[in-house]
Amino acid sequence: MIVPGAVLGVVGALAAFPLRLAAREVERRHAELRRGVTRRTTHVVFGRALLAKAATSRTGDAEIERRVKAEREAGRTLTSENGFLRLLGLMKAPEASSLSRQSLIDQSRLAGDDLDLLSLFDAFEHDAEPYSFRDLILARKYAGLIASGASWGAIARSVHRSGPVASLTAKSLNLGSQHGRPDAIYLDDGTSELDGQLLFDLGSSEDDALEELFAEAEAAEEEGRHDDAAAHYQRCLAIDPSDAIAAFNRANCLRGAARVAEAAHDYARAIKLDPGFVEAWFNLAGLMSDEGKVASARRHLQKAIALDKTYADPVFNLARLEFDAGNLAEARRLWVRYLELDADSEWARLAQKGVQFVDLHMARTAG
Repeated sequence: MIVPGAVLGVVGALAAFPLRLAAREVERRHAELRRGVTRRTTHVVFGRALLAKAATSRTGDAEIERRVKAEREAGRTLTSENGFLRLLGLMKAPEASSLSRQSLIDQSRLAGDDLDLLSLFDAFEHDAEPYSFRDLILARKYAGLIASGASWGAIARSVHRSGPVASLTAKSLNLGSQHGRPDAIYLDDGTSELDGQLLFDLGSSEDDALEELFAEAEAAEEEGRHDDAAAHYQRCLAIDPSDAIAAFNRANCLRGAARVAEAAHDYARAIKLDPGFVEAWFNLAGLMSDEGKVASARRHLQKAIALDKTYADPVFNLARLEFDAGNLAEARRLWVRYLELDADSEWARLAQKGVQFVDLHMARTAG
């Protein structure tokens, strides 16, 4: 179940449930659902539409794998669409099961990474352990397909074409295609080809238009086309004015395009929509600092630190700001705090040098 206070972020469009309805259900449980991920995010829902996007992407499934790894390493709970619907009580849990993740790996010879990714995109009856005997049958079939040259992504894109994935336990899956697509998966009866390219037909609802716009905006942002990305994010906000992440992303793009006043406006807009959006406070502080507005930058950094006491970046920047202002004792205190949060990075080495400099200066002054 979703606990009160949880913050859920959605990566990719949901294939089975409109995001606005999902947000409404989450709010009823006194939690939050947002598109994208911030430092406050506790759970990440991976939408199955990512699979269709990856099929036509230059990077293919590698970007999904990178994102999954990053979110897992950040300590967030990852869940599939079906897992999310079960958390909301909108989808019945599968029958009782008892197989652990390791047992499924041992008995199926399916690699752990492939198992986790296939689970995350609902290629099994269960989205996490404990797994069922039907999941074991599917895992063995998938392991055979991968041994024949299929990728986890090709499998995940294909299996939903035939209805509930559990129905595939009684069928033989094969790799190849009579239509010349070597990564297509088909049934042995010859009547049904599970074409992953045709997995999603979501119509043309407002939700779909918004997801497409947001994806285009992210792609433009990644390519450094700041003005184009800002325009796309503005269209997203026209559809959904409550999207704090779209406002934040647009502000970042405007800052990259040197449109400072507009960037400040959209950082403030993101903060107004989500007062706990610590990254927006931090980035607005950076913008104010670049503009020489030291008092404003200090206030915003202090707010970011108050909101998230484990966020190291604003601590370092505030220490540097205080050092430049001649407040050496406060700069030292902040650098020491930074080292409690980060002791190994290049920034940590700079913080250590800052502490040493202040100590040396104070010793000379005392002498």
